[in-house]
Amino acid sequence: MSGRKRFFINKISYPEQTEVILDGEEFTHARTVQRVEEGTEIILLDGSGSEYTAVVCKVEKHSLTAHILNAETGGREPTAKIYLLVGALKGDKTELVVQKATELGAAKIGVFQSEYCAAYMNANKIERLNKVAREAAKQCMRSRAPEIEYFDNFAKALASAKDCKHKLFACEFAKASQAEILNISGEVALVVGSEGGFSEKEAELAQEHGFSQITLGKRILRAETAAISLTALAAFALGELK
Repeated sequence: MSGRKRFFINKISYPEQTEVILDGEEFTHARTVQRVEEGTEIILLDGSGSEYTAVVCKVEKHSLTAHILNAETGGREPTAKIYLLVGALKGDKTELVVQKATELGAAKIGVFQSEYCAAYMNANKIERLNKVAREAAKQCMRSRAPEIEYFDNFAKALASAKDCKHKLFACEFAKASQAEILNISGEVALVVGSEGGFSEKEAELAQEHGFSQITLGKRILRAETAAISLTALAAFALGELK
């Protein structure tokens, strides 16, 4: 990551608010990793899509104060909306998927439990995933980090995508794709299973919710490979990788 260091902060009301306080984990990262000092110019991100150039005017033990110089709309946010739904994965594989999907421009990421899912999630793991998303967003110069949402059952995950124009369901036992990914437009939802894949009943449920089955070639991909590959294919089809 080059240029000014970037940090997430709570909502900023600029130009009414010109001085802000950075604390918590972002402050710790600023001081111990990025070595930010008084006089350092930084970029503040509040998730609105704006980027605030600020100069650090005071550094204290547990926080720093920064004076905002100007604000502009970030130029690296995707225009297309990709919503990735992925089954909870074992180990740190879910973190890998969140990191790469963020870099590829996913607007939202849902993690769900399903019939053959062997991993589990809790509040600490969800917060960890949100942290991974924020760090990935800063690294790839995005102005927003995708929202991470957890669903304790597959039906809720499918229902959360009801407003998406296109819905694609990666199915390892599908004989042929029911939709052409290169023809998608607008907001798209992508579903990829966990290491155990999906049951026939879950595949039927996905179709009931308007999802089209697609294949990712002749080979069976690891769950994390499938999730990242499908996100990249959707981003390419939507013109985000030009």
